[in-house]
Amino acid sequence: MINIVLFGPPGSGKGTQAQHLIERFNLKQISTGDLFRYNIKNETELGKLAKSYMDKGELVPDQVTIDMLTEEVKKPTETKGFIFDGFPRTAFQTQALETIVKEILDDEISVCLSLVVEDEILVERLLKRGETSGRTDDSNEEIIRNRITEYYAKTAEVAELYKQQGKYVEINGVGEIDEISRKLFQEVEKIKK
Repeated sequence: MINIVLFGPPGSGKGTQAQHLIERFNLKQISTGDLFRYNIKNETELGKLAKSYMDKGELVPDQVTIDMLTEEVKKPTETKGFIFDGFPRTAFQTQALETIVKEILDDEISVCLSLVVEDEILVERLLKRGETSGRTDDSNEEIIRNRITEYYAKTAEVAELYKQQGKYVEINGVGEIDEISRKLFQEVEKIKK
């Protein structure tokens, strides 16, 4: 199996590149954002629990997110692996993900691919996206800069853990989409079993 942790700050092209990786290697993307929306919309027990925290303006505890992720990984799939998007964000979540992959899939995280883009380019991309997406968080430069700063602060320890394991690879996220995809594909080809 191929199990990829996909990193990239807002505006790095992570969503686009995830789709290319899925098509090329027959992977299933697990996005924590999608998991939350699915569980809340379908009023699962975990969805109700998550919503109870969100309704109070509180952060959903790690364990609820981990439980959602565990349930998703347990679902039968014909794919050849997973792309984990938006998780892990902390050292604790990294350990939890490694445990899930080992216990449920009898496998390990293959690689952490990180799309690297200069902050000024990220801001420019997000402001441009905000003009057409209708997303308010993409229309305000101050909010965008805060999101980028928060992303780096949160993910630094996770990147460090994968660096220590020799599984962290940075990819330049600036250039033609197909060129960036090719770089990502090359890294995945190196770890294919």
